[in-house]
Amino acid sequence: MRGLWILAGVTLREAARRKILWTALLAAVLLLAIFAVALRFQVAEFEGRPMSPFVRYQVESGMLMVGLYTCDLLAVVMTILTSIDTLAGEISSGTIHAIATKPIARWQILTGKFLGFAAMVTVYVAITFWSTVAVAFAVTGVLPEHPFHGMLLIVAECIVALSVTILLGTRFSTLTCGVLALGLQGVAFMGGWLEQVSGFSQSTEIVTLGILSSLIMPTESLWRRAAYEMQTPLAGSLSFSPFANVSIPSVTAVVYAGGYFVFILGVAIVLLNRRDL
Repeated sequence: MRGLWILAGVTLREAARRKILWTALLAAVLLLAIFAVALRFQVAEFEGRPMSPFVRYQVESGMLMVGLYTCDLLAVVMTILTSIDTLAGEISSGTIHAIATKPIARWQILTGKFLGFAAMVTVYVAITFWSTVAVAFAVTGVLPEHPFHGMLLIVAECIVALSVTILLGTRFSTLTCGVLALGLQGVAFMGGWLEQVSGFSQSTEIVTLGILSSLIMPTESLWRRAAYEMQTPLAGSLSFSPFANVSIPSVTAVVYAGGYFVFILGVAIVLLNRRDL
Protein backbone atom coordinates (compact mmCIF):
# COMPACT_ATOMS: atom_id res chain seq x y z
CA MET A 1 0.00 0.00 0.00
CA ARG A 2 2.97 2.30 0.49
CA GLY A 3 3.54 2.35 -3.28
CA LEU A 4 -0.07 3.41 -3.82
CA TRP A 5 0.30 6.48 -1.61
CA ILE A 6 3.65 7.36 -3.17
CA LEU A 7 2.03 7.27 -6.60
CA ALA A 8 -0.83 9.43 -5.33
CA GLY A 9 1.66 12.03 -4.09
CA VAL A 10 3.65 11.96 -7.32
CA THR A 11 0.47 12.34 -9.37
CA LEU A 12 -0.63 15.28 -7.25
CA ARG A 13 2.72 17.03 -7.73
CA GLU A 14 2.69 16.36 -11.47
CA ALA A 15 -0.84 17.72 -11.75
CA ALA A 16 0.17 20.85 -9.85
CA ARG A 17 2.93 21.44 -12.41
CA ARG A 18 0.53 21.32 -15.33
CA LYS A 19 -0.23 24.71 -16.82
CA ILE A 20 -3.88 23.78 -17.25
CA LEU A 21 -4.36 23.64 -13.48
CA TRP A 22 -3.04 27.16 -13.02
CA THR A 23 -5.12 28.27 -16.00
CA ALA A 24 -8.19 26.81 -14.30
CA LEU A 25 -7.32 28.72 -11.11
CA LEU A 26 -6.90 31.90 -13.15
CA ALA A 27 -10.27 31.29 -14.81
CA ALA A 28 -11.82 30.84 -11.36
CA VAL A 29 -10.38 34.16 -10.20
CA LEU A 30 -11.72 35.88 -13.32
CA LEU A 31 -15.17 34.39 -12.86
CA LEU A 32 -15.21 35.42 -9.20
CA ALA A 33 -14.30 38.98 -10.18
CA ILE A 34 -17.11 39.12 -12.76
CA PHE A 35 -19.51 37.54 -10.26
CA ALA A 36 -18.62 40.12 -7.60
CA VAL A 37 -19.10 43.03 -10.03
CA ALA A 38 -22.44 41.63 -11.23
CA LEU A 39 -23.64 41.27 -7.64
CA ARG A 40 -22.52 44.80 -6.86
CA PHE A 41 -24.49 46.16 -9.83
CA GLN A 42 -27.53 44.18 -8.75
CA VAL A 43 -27.33 45.51 -5.21
CA ALA A 44 -26.98 49.07 -6.52
CA GLU A 45 -30.09 48.58 -8.65
CA PHE A 46 -32.07 47.30 -5.66
CA GLU A 47 -31.04 50.34 -3.62
CA GLY A 48 -32.55 52.61 -6.27
CA ARG A 49 -36.03 51.10 -6.11
CA PRO A 50 -38.45 50.07 -3.34
CA MET A 51 -38.42 46.31 -2.88
CA SER A 52 -39.46 43.91 -0.19
CA PRO A 53 -36.44 42.52 1.72
CA PHE A 54 -37.90 39.04 1.28
CA VAL A 55 -38.11 39.34 -2.52
CA ARG A 56 -34.66 40.91 -2.65
CA TYR A 57 -33.21 38.01 -0.69
CA GLN A 58 -34.75 35.50 -3.10
CA VAL A 59 -33.31 37.28 -6.14
CA GLU A 60 -29.86 37.54 -4.58
CA SER A 61 -30.05 33.88 -3.56
CA GLY A 62 -30.81 33.04 -7.19
CA MET A 63 -27.73 34.93 -8.33
CA LEU A 64 -25.65 33.00 -5.80
CA MET A 65 -26.93 29.77 -7.36
CA VAL A 66 -25.83 31.01 -10.79
CA GLY A 67 -22.35 31.65 -9.38
CA LEU A 68 -22.22 28.18 -7.79
CA TYR A 69 -23.40 26.58 -11.04
CA THR A 70 -20.55 28.27 -12.89
CA CYS A 71 -18.17 27.03 -10.20
CA ASP A 72 -19.55 23.52 -10.66
CA LEU A 73 -19.13 23.54 -14.46
CA LEU A 74 -15.58 24.85 -14.19
CA ALA A 75 -14.66 22.17 -11.64
CA VAL A 76 -16.00 19.31 -13.80
CA VAL A 77 -14.27 20.56 -16.96
CA MET A 78 -11.03 21.11 -15.04
CA THR A 79 -11.26 17.57 -13.65
CA ILE A 80 -11.55 16.08 -17.12
CA LEU A 81 -8.89 18.23 -18.80
CA THR A 82 -6.25 17.72 -16.11
CA SER A 83 -6.68 13.95 -15.93
CA ILE A 84 -7.16 12.88 -19.58
CA ASP A 85 -3.42 12.47 -20.10
CA THR A 86 -2.57 10.65 -16.88
CA LEU A 87 -3.00 7.12 -18.31
CA ALA A 88 -3.70 7.65 -22.01
CA GLY A 89 -0.64 9.85 -22.53
CA GLU A 90 1.71 7.69 -20.46
CA ILE A 91 0.60 4.50 -22.22
CA SER A 92 0.93 5.97 -25.73
CA SER A 93 4.34 7.52 -24.98
CA GLY A 94 5.62 4.45 -23.13
CA THR A 95 6.53 6.41 -19.99
CA ILE A 96 4.26 4.18 -17.94
CA HIS A 97 6.88 1.42 -18.35
CA ALA A 98 9.06 3.23 -15.82
CA ILE A 99 6.35 2.58 -13.22
CA ALA A 100 4.92 -0.72 -14.48
CA THR A 101 8.31 -2.44 -14.31
CA LYS A 102 8.56 -1.68 -10.60
CA PRO A 103 7.28 -4.24 -8.04
CA ILE A 104 3.87 -2.58 -7.86
CA ALA A 105 0.52 -3.93 -9.05
CA ARG A 106 -1.28 -2.21 -11.91
CA TRP A 107 -4.32 -1.62 -9.73
CA GLN A 108 -2.09 0.36 -7.39
CA ILE A 109 -0.83 2.46 -10.31
CA LEU A 110 -4.38 3.32 -11.36
CA THR A 111 -5.69 3.81 -7.83
CA GLY A 112 -2.70 5.94 -6.86
CA LYS A 113 -3.23 8.22 -9.82
CA PHE A 114 -6.93 8.40 -9.07
CA LEU A 115 -6.33 9.36 -5.44
CA GLY A 116 -3.83 12.05 -6.44
CA PHE A 117 -6.29 13.68 -8.82
CA ALA A 118 -9.17 13.21 -6.39
CA ALA A 119 -7.26 15.12 -3.72
CA MET A 120 -6.47 17.91 -6.17
CA VAL A 121 -10.09 18.13 -7.34
CA THR A 122 -11.38 18.25 -3.76
CA VAL A 123 -9.07 21.15 -2.90
CA TYR A 124 -9.98 22.97 -6.11
CA VAL A 125 -13.72 22.60 -5.49
CA ALA A 126 -13.33 23.73 -1.87
CA ILE A 127 -11.40 26.86 -2.92
CA THR A 128 -13.77 27.89 -5.71
CA PHE A 129 -16.94 26.97 -3.82
CA TRP A 130 -16.17 28.80 -0.60
CA SER A 131 -14.71 31.76 -2.51
CA THR A 132 -18.00 32.09 -4.40
CA VAL A 133 -19.98 31.86 -1.16
CA ALA A 134 -17.68 34.39 0.52
CA VAL A 135 -18.04 36.88 -2.36
CA ALA A 136 -21.83 36.58 -2.29
CA PHE A 137 -21.97 36.99 1.48
CA ALA A 138 -19.62 40.01 1.43
CA VAL A 139 -21.71 41.80 -1.21
CA THR A 140 -25.26 40.70 -0.38
CA GLY A 141 -25.20 38.91 2.97
CA VAL A 142 -26.77 35.83 1.35
CA LEU A 143 -25.67 32.29 2.16
CA PRO A 144 -26.75 28.96 0.62
CA GLU A 145 -29.09 26.80 2.68
CA HIS A 146 -26.86 23.74 3.21
CA PRO A 147 -23.42 24.66 1.85
CA PHE A 148 -21.55 21.61 3.16
CA HIS A 149 -24.05 19.23 1.57
CA GLY A 150 -23.81 21.16 -1.69
CA MET A 151 -20.02 21.19 -1.75
CA LEU A 152 -19.79 17.46 -1.02
CA LEU A 153 -22.19 16.70 -3.86
CA ILE A 154 -20.13 18.84 -6.26
CA VAL A 155 -16.98 17.00 -5.16
CA ALA A 156 -18.80 13.70 -5.74
CA GLU A 157 -19.79 14.89 -9.21
CA CYS A 158 -16.16 15.63 -10.07
CA ILE A 159 -15.03 12.27 -8.66
CA VAL A 160 -17.50 10.46 -10.92
CA ALA A 161 -16.24 12.44 -13.94
CA LEU A 162 -12.66 11.61 -12.91
CA SER A 163 -13.38 7.88 -12.73
CA VAL A 164 -14.94 7.92 -16.21
CA THR A 165 -11.96 9.83 -17.63
CA ILE A 166 -9.50 7.35 -16.12
CA LEU A 167 -11.53 4.42 -17.47
CA LEU A 168 -11.44 5.90 -20.97
CA GLY A 169 -7.70 6.49 -20.60
CA THR A 170 -7.08 2.76 -20.22
CA ARG A 171 -8.26 2.14 -23.79
CA PHE A 172 -8.11 5.33 -25.84
CA SER A 173 -5.61 8.03 -26.81
CA THR A 174 -5.51 11.33 -24.98
CA LEU A 175 -7.52 13.21 -27.61
CA THR A 176 -10.15 10.49 -27.93
CA CYS A 177 -10.37 10.19 -24.16
CA GLY A 178 -10.97 13.94 -23.80
CA VAL A 179 -13.61 14.04 -26.53
CA LEU A 180 -15.49 11.06 -25.09
CA ALA A 181 -15.33 12.33 -21.49
CA LEU A 182 -16.58 15.79 -22.45
CA GLY A 183 -19.19 14.21 -24.71
CA LEU A 184 -20.52 12.10 -21.85
CA GLN A 185 -20.65 15.19 -19.68
CA GLY A 186 -22.68 16.81 -22.45
CA VAL A 187 -25.06 13.85 -22.35
CA ALA A 188 -25.43 14.31 -18.60
CA PHE A 189 -26.06 18.05 -19.04
CA MET A 190 -28.72 17.42 -21.68
CA GLY A 191 -30.36 14.74 -19.55
CA GLY A 192 -30.60 17.08 -16.58
CA TRP A 193 -32.24 19.83 -18.60
CA LEU A 194 -34.59 17.39 -20.30
CA GLU A 195 -35.87 16.40 -16.88
CA GLN A 196 -36.31 20.08 -16.04
CA VAL A 197 -38.18 20.73 -19.29
CA SER A 198 -40.44 17.77 -18.56
CA GLY A 199 -42.02 19.82 -15.79
CA PHE A 200 -43.34 22.27 -18.38
CA SER A 201 -44.18 19.85 -21.22
CA GLN A 202 -45.56 17.02 -19.04
CA SER A 203 -44.07 14.57 -21.55
CA THR A 204 -43.32 11.12 -20.13
CA GLU A 205 -41.06 10.42 -23.12
CA ILE A 206 -38.86 13.40 -22.26
CA VAL A 207 -38.74 12.31 -18.62
CA THR A 208 -37.66 8.81 -19.64
CA LEU A 209 -35.00 10.16 -21.98
CA GLY A 210 -33.66 12.43 -19.24
CA ILE A 211 -33.52 9.58 -16.72
CA LEU A 212 -31.71 7.33 -19.19
CA SER A 213 -29.16 10.07 -19.82
CA SER A 214 -28.62 10.43 -16.07
CA LEU A 215 -28.09 6.68 -15.77
CA ILE A 216 -25.44 6.76 -18.50
CA MET A 217 -23.61 9.65 -16.82
CA PRO A 218 -24.99 10.67 -13.39
CA THR A 219 -22.88 13.79 -12.87
CA GLU A 220 -25.60 16.35 -13.63
CA SER A 221 -28.05 14.65 -11.29
CA LEU A 222 -25.56 15.20 -8.46
CA TRP A 223 -25.44 18.92 -9.28
CA ARG A 224 -29.23 19.17 -9.38
CA ARG A 225 -29.40 17.50 -5.98
CA ALA A 226 -26.80 19.99 -4.74
CA ALA A 227 -28.88 22.88 -6.11
CA TYR A 228 -31.95 21.50 -4.34
CA GLU A 229 -30.03 21.32 -1.07
CA MET A 230 -28.58 24.84 -1.32
CA GLN A 231 -31.38 27.04 -2.62
CA THR A 232 -34.30 28.39 -0.63
CA PRO A 233 -37.62 26.50 -0.80
CA LEU A 234 -39.31 29.49 -2.48
CA ALA A 235 -36.64 29.77 -5.18
CA GLY A 236 -36.95 26.06 -5.86
CA SER A 237 -40.73 26.35 -6.21
CA LEU A 238 -40.50 29.00 -8.95
CA SER A 239 -41.06 27.10 -12.18
CA PHE A 240 -39.29 29.71 -14.30
CA SER A 241 -36.03 29.32 -12.38
CA PRO A 242 -33.31 27.23 -14.09
CA PHE A 243 -32.83 25.47 -10.75
CA ALA A 244 -36.52 24.88 -10.06
CA ASN A 245 -37.50 21.78 -8.13
CA VAL A 246 -39.24 20.31 -11.17
CA SER A 247 -37.35 17.04 -11.12
CA ILE A 248 -35.34 16.49 -7.94
CA PRO A 249 -32.84 13.62 -7.95
CA SER A 250 -33.60 11.41 -4.96
CA VAL A 251 -31.21 9.98 -2.41
CA THR A 252 -31.41 6.80 -4.49
CA ALA A 253 -29.91 8.73 -7.43
CA VAL A 254 -27.01 9.81 -5.20
CA VAL A 255 -26.49 6.21 -4.08
CA TYR A 256 -26.59 5.10 -7.72
CA ALA A 257 -23.87 7.63 -8.55
CA GLY A 258 -21.73 6.14 -5.78
CA GLY A 259 -22.25 2.61 -7.11
CA TYR A 260 -21.59 3.87 -10.64
CA PHE A 261 -18.25 5.31 -9.53
CA VAL A 262 -17.19 2.05 -7.84
CA PHE A 263 -18.20 0.02 -10.92
CA ILE A 264 -16.40 2.33 -13.36
CA LEU A 265 -13.21 2.34 -11.29
CA GLY A 266 -13.37 -1.46 -11.01
CA VAL A 267 -13.76 -1.84 -14.78
CA ALA A 268 -10.84 0.54 -15.31
CA ILE A 269 -8.62 -1.64 -13.10
CA VAL A 270 -9.64 -4.79 -15.01
CA LEU A 271 -9.00 -3.15 -18.40
CA LEU A 272 -5.58 -1.86 -17.34
CA ASN A 273 -4.62 -5.31 -16.01
CA ARG A 274 -5.55 -6.89 -19.34
CA ARG A 275 -3.93 -4.28 -21.56
CA ASP A 276 -0.60 -5.03 -23.20
CA LEU A 277 1.64 -2.14 -22.23
